[in-house]
Amino acid sequence: MKLLLNAAFSLIALLLVATAHAELPFTVTEVSQFDDPWSVAEMPDGRLLVTEKKGNLIIVDEEGTKSRPVGGVPDVAYGGQGGLGDIALHPDFSDNGMVYLSYAEAGVGGTRGAAVARAVLDASGRRPSLSDVEVIWRQYPKLLGYGHYGHRILFDDEGYLWITSGDRQKFTTAQDMQSNSGKVLRLNDDGSVPDDNPFVDYYSENPRVGRGGIYPQIWSLGHRNVLGLALGLDGRLWEIEMGPAGGDELNLIERGANYGYPEVSNGDHYDGRKMPDHDTRPEFNKPALWWTPVISPGDMLIYRGGAFADWKGDALIAGLSSRAIVRVALGEDGSAEEVERFDMGARIRSVQESADGSIWVLEDDYGDSSGRLLRLTP
Repeated sequence: MKLLLNAAFSLIALLLVATAHAELPFTVTEVSQFDDPWSVAEMPDGRLLVTEKKGNLIIVDEEGTKSRPVGGVPDVAYGGQGGLGDIALHPDFSDNGMVYLSYAEAGVGGTRGAAVARAVLDASGRRPSLSDVEVIWRQYPKLLGYGHYGHRILFDDEGYLWITSGDRQKFTTAQDMQSNSGKVLRLNDDGSVPDDNPFVDYYSENPRVGRGGIYPQIWSLGHRNVLGLALGLDGRLWEIEMGPAGGDELNLIERGANYGYPEVSNGDHYDGRKMPDHDTRPEFNKPALWWTPVISPGDMLIYRGGAFADWKGDALIAGLSSRAIVRVALGEDGSAEEVERFDMGARIRSVQESADGSIWVLEDDYGDSSGRLLRLTP
């Protein structure tokens, strides 16, 4: 009887999933399920690396078979929005096996901050593990609180490492050049600073902190909580960040530019106090697109493949509170326009493109969203 009931419940669940996605212009296939997942990256052999905020890194194949948690992952400060975050493969991963992880780490007196470590992954055998773990970047200063770490990471086509560093829910950090929070950062793959960064003239003998505490890592500033980072087909960098009460932003990132937060925002403070809109301060870069009501972006990709030919060059944004994938057309002039919104029926945490042009989607594991790994195909 129990087997029959389980089979009946499974059939009902499948029917509900099929009904929920019946109007979508793609097929949704559930591959696996995770505990509080945050990011996914595809290895050259087709297997995936999935991070769970509690500190687990798991390898999963295309059929959904999961490995044991990978050994050697750094200790994470789990809680609130913090824990194990993003994962990226080194551009020469096929030769060096190197992966990059972002995570929240504990400091003294209950403080916390984001960090990025690199390590060599041994994905063979029954006990996958990391070795030669090296922390190459830390958020400074470490602060009290559990939110706005940002810590999305991305390699560009020239091999530079980009890191988003959230404002940690502290209003002063995004405009403070003596902090690397509230910024988009550009580094070499070893954590050193490229010679042509916009604030590199502030170098001192300390390779990470310039004169007066100004960080030459900084590429742009005035950001709140950047949770999506992607390269356009033309190589330009786009980011998406959560606004306060309203005003989620999609920005084209320019060298040395200031995007204004918290001096300006198209949202307001959560307590109802007004913030000046971007149009009032032309010295700050304004967003290419913004949302009120918010979509609560969790991640973003810019589509390059051929499986969904009509999407090529468009941004696909993972929506948390919007429970959707939002498609945005990007203009050559830096403009952007939402053209489609796909109701996924769950909070969407991450979106990544597969080598074959299909889309990997991670649901959030919160409320009625159950942390599933999904694959979208035509």
